[in-house]
Amino acid sequence: MDLNHARALWSELAGVPVEFTTPTAVVRAPGSRLCPPGWAGIVRIGDAAVVTAPDTRGAEALSAAVRKLAPAELVDPVRLGGALSGTGAPVLDVLGPATLSYVDRDAFVPALPEGAGAAVERAAPGDPALSALLAGAGQGDADESGLDEITSPAFLLREAAGASTAGDGDGTGEGAGDGAGDVVAAAGYVTWPRSVAHVCVLVAPHRRGRRLAGIVASAAVSRALDAGLLPQWRARPYPSRRVAAALGFRELGAQLSVRI
Repeated sequence: MDLNHARALWSELAGVPVEFTTPTAVVRAPGSRLCPPGWAGIVRIGDAAVVTAPDTRGAEALSAAVRKLAPAELVDPVRLGGALSGTGAPVLDVLGPATLSYVDRDAFVPALPEGAGAAVERAAPGDPALSALLAGAGQGDADESGLDEITSPAFLLREAAGASTAGDGDGTGEGAGDGAGDVVAAAGYVTWPRSVAHVCVLVAPHRRGRRLAGIVASAAVSRALDAGLLPQWRARPYPSRRVAAALGFRELGAQLSVRI
């Protein structure tokens, strides 16, 4: 996997000229997309990182911190918090860290069906069935999934009407059959700069742990690769990281946002 593609993406998202160098570059970037507005953002790819600060005070504090920490330590909230504690800019809130993983065509391992079941459907973003899944998952999980922002088709897996478990088929179809049940898993992606496809996945809370995430994600990743895009998977919980690894994604770095 080429680190340069991922690094080029995050350098562009910083909003100001910055490169992954040693020592770590810290830049003042109020419009950085590495983090929420007004926060500081740290992204490590491989053995180098970039840091964006919302203002001059934050940039000075983070510059002092990077002199003490290795790139891998910068995305550790405990280590970074300790380094910032004496700078006059303590950490007030944290988002992350999240791992950043990528896969190319050669490494991709499509999810295999485990038996007969419903096909993965393709639907438009904003399809009512997808909206129903997001509503049922709760605001936190829905926001974390990012599925309300996808630019690709949505790939949906339904629970067969009257069945207690959803089938694990891996086919694709253009619509639900007669008597189809509720959507229990969905995936898609957001097209990011530098031809990157940011993968989004959600499984209904009562259907998790049944390998449904891999099936719908596999369809989304396959679509992204066919479109000439580099799939990216950002994950915090271990189960999500495990799904990505099963599809062939390789963890290349991590992202951390802090409010100071």
